[in-house]
Amino acid sequence: MGFEIWKTTNLREKMKTMTKSILIGALAMTTQVFGERCNSQKNIVETAVAAGSFKTLAAALGAADLVAPLQGKGPFTVFAPTDEAFAKLPKGTVESLLKPENKSKLQAILKFHVLAGKVDLSAALSAKSAATLQGDHVRIGFANGKVSVNNASLITADIKASNGVIHVIDSVLLPPEPKNDIVNVAKKAGQFNTLLAAVDAAGLGGALSGKGPFTVFAPTDAAFQALPKGTVESLLEPGNKNKLKDILTFHVVSGKVSAGDALNAASAKALNDGGLNFGIKNGVLNVNGVKIVKTDIAADNGVIHVIDAVLLPPAGPSSRASISPTERIEMAIEKGVPIFNKGDHAKCAEIYMDCVQNLVGDSHLDEQARQRMTAIASRAGKVHCKTTKSWMLRGALDHAYASMIR
Repeated sequence: MGFEIWKTTNLREKMKTMTKSILIGALAMTTQVFGERCNSQKNIVETAVAAGSFKTLAAALGAADLVAPLQGKGPFTVFAPTDEAFAKLPKGTVESLLKPENKSKLQAILKFHVLAGKVDLSAALSAKSAATLQGDHVRIGFANGKVSVNNASLITADIKASNGVIHVIDSVLLPPEPKNDIVNVAKKAGQFNTLLAAVDAAGLGGALSGKGPFTVFAPTDAAFQALPKGTVESLLEPGNKNKLKDILTFHVVSGKVSAGDALNAASAKALNDGGLNFGIKNGVLNVNGVKIVKTDIAADNGVIHVIDAVLLPPAGPSSRASISPTERIEMAIEKGVPIFNKGDHAKCAEIYMDCVQNLVGDSHLDEQARQRMTAIASRAGKVHCKTTKSWMLRGALDHAYASMIR
């Protein structure tokens, strides 16, 4: 009996495998027929247009400005809904999506149908899921004699194009609703574009979209514009990532802190270990003297308070920890030169001396370099002429900088 049961089970598995093979074969045959109409040397968009059954998809790609990208080098994998698939959507949906004001929503839907890379049917089934260009994943499976992509069924597979592959589906794929996390709440607000660009450049987007909770003191676009000319552009450069990260994490507190909680606590520690102090000034709640113009904007993973200026970390151990030696030298020279040229050589020497002393305690420097900085700081401390001291310390910083960038 046990043997017969094993045989039956094995037969079922064989039948399941056979059915799957037959389906893939049938889809491949359909692809060959499709291929007779579509030249494989055409790109994905040209191939879809030539097929004649993707007029709505083509119109949507045009309205979303995605035609050129999908005609690019790629490769891409596109799950292409037919005209009938779009017709299954509620009445008026397509017309609404094609309106200019809904462009971002349309782009998200269309990108949810596209994978980076060339993924044929066999690879898709093996992977079981894949990340789309929109960011979320689609599920790919085999059940009830059909290959499914989320809730859509595959009609035709592995249609070759010069820059990828097309799989035809019978329903439009709709991405999940955006999460109401801090990053998405900020996007919806529309006044934090510079902050969001900075968060991306610093690699903090994933963290602020995570579980949290976090409290973010969010500077508006106007707050960033108020910084000295060129500051934002400089901070967004890859070489200043650590400096940018230090500034941004000075705006974030671990935990969910309401405006009332902040006022009652009077102070909090930011993620960069810097101190934030809260108080009332002229009847308005402020943090480190900066106005909080809007409070308690709720997100799933925390809360946002809007501020009208960018908080800059003080020059203390917490900020120094995230600034490289070369960045520290650049900052000291950038600050010291105009002061020296204005004739305040004592202040310039003070700035350079502070930088040298910081380098002495920087573990990123080798022991020999730290010893050299210690000796120079000692000699400069005995020099009474502020001009000579400035030049001596500046020479030491230039030498250290040159040795570090070789």
